[in-house]
Amino acid sequence: MSSITNLSTTEMALIVALVVVLVAGIAAFLVHRKRRTERLRTQFGGAEYARAVEQGGNVRHGEAGLEKRAERVEKFHVRPLAAGDRARFVESWRGVQARFVDGPAGAVTEADQLLGDVMSTRGYPVSDFEQRAADISVDHPLVLENYRTAHAIALRQIQGQASTEDLRQAMVHYRTLFEELIREPEMPLKKAS
Repeated sequence: MSSITNLSTTEMALIVALVVVLVAGIAAFLVHRKRRTERLRTQFGGAEYARAVEQGGNVRHGEAGLEKRAERVEKFHVRPLAAGDRARFVESWRGVQARFVDGPAGAVTEADQLLGDVMSTRGYPVSDFEQRAADISVDHPLVLENYRTAHAIALRQIQGQASTEDLRQAMVHYRTLFEELIREPEMPLKKAS
């Protein structure tokens, strides 16, 4: 067995090169992970990113879940609303808001159903709430928390635990998502590669 002092210049150069390559590889990996985290935080927003990491149990699983979510939504045929659909939905929303005065609980339920109709017409599959929220988070992360809050209030209302002020807040939150979903066609958020 040779000692370090007995290594040839070539052997020393190979060892140094190997260490340099290893350090460079680790640095590249860490930079890649940091960029991935920044991209996902930007795409989904800080609140949804934190929620995904918490539900995933760690950063790696949470980020993998967010990437799967984005891949799932990429396969949908999400499209802007046609002018006639947009006008019909806007008119329906006005009716829901008008009914809020006499029946706030019913109006909140109608608002939730109307949002489901808008999502379906846009091309999002309408399944259980958590899946809808996950799908919406890919293209509309800034209003997702409003949707979650409104839905939580609607659930409390079903249990008789929501005040009229809570229901008013739910309508405000639903309106934010509604306006985002019916907005005139724009360039969709680009999915970072």
